[in-house]
Amino acid sequence: MAAPDHEVGRLMRRPEFLAVAGTRRKHVAPGLILQVRRHDDKQRPADGGPPIRFGLTASRKVGNAVVRNRARRRLREAARQLLSTHAAPGHDFVLVARGGTAERPWTDLLGDLTAGLKRLGLWREAEG
Repeated sequence: MAAPDHEVGRLMRRPEFLAVAGTRRKHVAPGLILQVRRHDDKQRPADGGPPIRFGLTASRKVGNAVVRNRARRRLREAARQLLSTHAAPGHDFVLVARGGTAERPWTDLLGDLTAGLKRLGLWREAEG
């Protein structure tokens, strides 16, 4: 796997998640829901901060605590593998777990995230 091109930060506060959801720009796939928001003057990383940020969420509808945590771990690893090298900088991403996220085959889950980035026009080929 290629080295990451961009540092990836995390969304941690509820208003950041709500701002991303408020844009209503999303891709729904069997393994996840990908929500996206472009950085603007109202919400963006601090100067010198990471050009890409992401957050994870899994509601109780996904399953019990063990299943939700497994789903979040899988989404975190998928984001680590793909966002730093293939996502367009200057955006915030929220990955929402779905009922099948914890059991979905790994290649299909990566494919869901890739398809979401491409459909939203934020996919870029890795350099090198």
